[in-house]
Amino acid sequence: MGKLTIPEQELMRPGHMGCLGCGGTLAMRLALKAAGPDTIISIPACCWAVMPGVWPNTCMGIPMLYTAFEVTGASISGIRAALDAKGKKDTNVIGWAGDGGTFDIGLQALSGMVERGTNALYICYDNEAYMNTGIQRSSSTPEGAWTTTTPVGTENYWEQGRKKDMISIMVAHGIPYAATANVAYPEDFVRKVQKALSIDGPTYLQIFAPCPTGWKSQPAKSIKLAKEAITSLAYPMYEVENGVYKINRKPKEQTPLKDYMLKQGRFRHLTEEFIEEQQKMLEANWKRLLKLEEITNEE
Repeated sequence: MGKLTIPEQELMRPGHMGCLGCGGTLAMRLALKAAGPDTIISIPACCWAVMPGVWPNTCMGIPMLYTAFEVTGASISGIRAALDAKGKKDTNVIGWAGDGGTFDIGLQALSGMVERGTNALYICYDNEAYMNTGIQRSSSTPEGAWTTTTPVGTENYWEQGRKKDMISIMVAHGIPYAATANVAYPEDFVRKVQKALSIDGPTYLQIFAPCPTGWKSQPAKSIKLAKEAITSLAYPMYEVENGVYKINRKPKEQTPLKDYMLKQGRFRHLTEEFIEEQQKMLEANWKRLLKLEEITNEE
């Protein structure tokens, strides 16, 4: 038997209330395995405010603090300050929020947390819309996607804006470490959580987490979709440490964007011309990322 690359201890018990095929539930399980039992997590309004279960039951095996939608960054700053005052500097502090509570409502508090240099990890599980409150669009929603706030029937009913580049925003803050991860690659995911927690200062992880309910996809296909998000260039997997870029997975064969998008009902209204335009945009973004990796790694 080979060496285990993922910690064996389970800190997420059976019995969560997530939907079938939820990428966010797998993300939490892996994150807790990586962090270990000496961890406190702060969760705002999001799917994970519901999924642990109805009080007094919970599937979580660590202390949690539920907070308001917009304050995750401030919350983990306060937890860190309290632990430091008690001399518990080795306890991990994690903020755990969805893309709506990170890209939009919680951006101000996240920015402040990074600016203050809080020694904590902020994790955004990115399912690309406000799924817990009814599949409303967020600034993480990809261009062209259907949501309940981009209703069918109007002339331009789908999401018109491009997905916000949160990693670049964090890098612009001078954050020591920021990365994307993907539930289809658990070893990489665990490594990045452990690396982020080992750094003295603020760190940020953004996890690609498929949502069959909001994406109108098959629950059994979540991991396949997560892999195709990388091979289609829709969601590159990379990390930025002190401004130096490293791409963690470069596809040997590129999946046509059409194959990835049309497995999801939220994209099935799109024309071939629109998808071709999106593919060109993603390929341009990929070339930019390759260039950033090249430039920042020059000695």
